Amino acid sequence: MSTNSRFSRPAFIAAYLPSSTHPSRLLNSPSRQRQQGLSLIELIAFMLIVSVALAGLMSAFNLSMRRSADPMLQKQRLAVAESLLEEIVHRPFTWCDPDDANLVTASSAAGCATLAEASGPESGEARGSSLSPFDNVNDYHGLTMNAGILSAVDGTSVIAGLENYRASVNVANAGADLGLAADAALRVTVTVTSADNEQTTLTDYVARHSPNATP
Repeated sequence: MSTNSRFSRPAFIAAYLPSSTHPSRLLNSPSRQRQQGLSLIELIAFMLIVSVALAGLMSAFNLSMRRSADPMLQKQRLAVAESLLEEIVHRPFTWCDPDDANLVTASSAAGCATLAEASGPESGEARGSSLSPFDNVNDYHGLTMNAGILSAVDGTSVIAGLENYRASVNVANAGADLGLAADAALRVTVTVTSADNEQTTLTDYVARHSPNATP
């Protein structure tokens, strides 16, 4: 039996499809064109954005890695600064140098026989010296250690493990900071620097509580 039809199957289906879904429209529709992929400009822009984001992440990561060793160095700097500061503030703060004849009687620097205390060490004095050691807080003003932290015992040998550390000391009149006469108190500032050039600074005040004390 013959089943001839005036429409072929594809033509028959196309005839009854809405115009918006006609095969020719589907093949050339904007949605299909958009699904074909990124343009070269879009790809380059995407790569640039990703590169910038990765650079930022790597910078933050590197900074974090550099800082990860800081706690150990910071603790060491703090220990050195505390030790040096304690050494200084426990020295006498008198009107006269402890070697002056009027040490125990002077009521001002003018009352000293020959050696009124001033900023910095007196002639011949040196930290750790067995003959003329630092014997007053003022003597430490201007002290620097640029090639390792030196022992307080002899003032010349570098303490093991502290070869790459540096230290400096500043001593200044600071009575005004405490509501006293300018020369009634000293401000001691100790700065310690480690091999990574990071610094720890400690400050303390010393009042002239015993101006005629002997060492």
